[in-house]
Amino acid sequence: MTNKNIFVIAEIGLNHNGNVEVARRLISMAKACGCDAVKFQKRTIDIVYPKEVLISPRESPWGKTQRAQKIGLELNKNDYDQIDEHCKKVGIEWFASAWDIDSQNFLDKYNLNYNKIASPMITNIPFITHIAKLGKKTFISTGMTKLDDIDRAVNIFIENKCPYVIMHCTSIYPCPVDKWNLNMIQTLKKRYDCEIGYSGHSPGVIDSYIATALGADYIEKHITLDRTLYGSDQAASLERHGLEQTVKNCKLMPTMLGSSRYTFYNEEKENARKLRYWEK
Repeated sequence: MTNKNIFVIAEIGLNHNGNVEVARRLISMAKACGCDAVKFQKRTIDIVYPKEVLISPRESPWGKTQRAQKIGLELNKNDYDQIDEHCKKVGIEWFASAWDIDSQNFLDKYNLNYNKIASPMITNIPFITHIAKLGKKTFISTGMTKLDDIDRAVNIFIENKCPYVIMHCTSIYPCPVDKWNLNMIQTLKKRYDCEIGYSGHSPGVIDSYIATALGADYIEKHITLDRTLYGSDQAASLERHGLEQTVKNCKLMPTMLGSSRYTFYNEEKENARKLRYWEK
């Protein structure tokens, strides 16, 4: 049996739909299910998105433009103050993936233990260099990338002596079974000789079990109160029961796998004594 601990991250992302009370409920759910941390996403809308995107049409509960939808999904400082307070109260870590340097500066004020490079940001060299210079343990998601992109990002973190975890990820929401490509976990572990995690976008639980069995040290899954709610990530998220099962079985996985050393257990010896009558 191994003492390895699997670190489970509940990705709230934007599934709070701009409502801090929903965010608080999701935090409490993650804690009750045994997660180690919750994660959000933070954007400065006018920096991340071009003007032509923001003025384009999009129907949402907040209006008829991309700007209205994206602003509606963002939480403000008062909201994050409440999130910070609630996480401390229930006893769970939180952090967020910033999508621009202003957002990262905003998050830095909370003295969080982790940073996150979201998959779209891994090719933004000035941004990931800024994150690496902070020297804080950073999760790097690999969706929408080529190996050259990962190599370049990893080298930046190595040059800045910043600890990092590579998170295998396929950026399809929800992700079909034939696109999970979970054997990449072992490929990444061999190529970079570092801690590896899995950021999954399947609404099921089996992908996390397999990822853990293949050597993932960290598991990140989107969570929601209800998969039918508005939002592009809701359908690729786990509701409470799925999250409970994911945390329970991923954390049990090292015990299930045991070691590669053959063992003849004492309980087996007793059964052998009873059942191998010819040896009596």
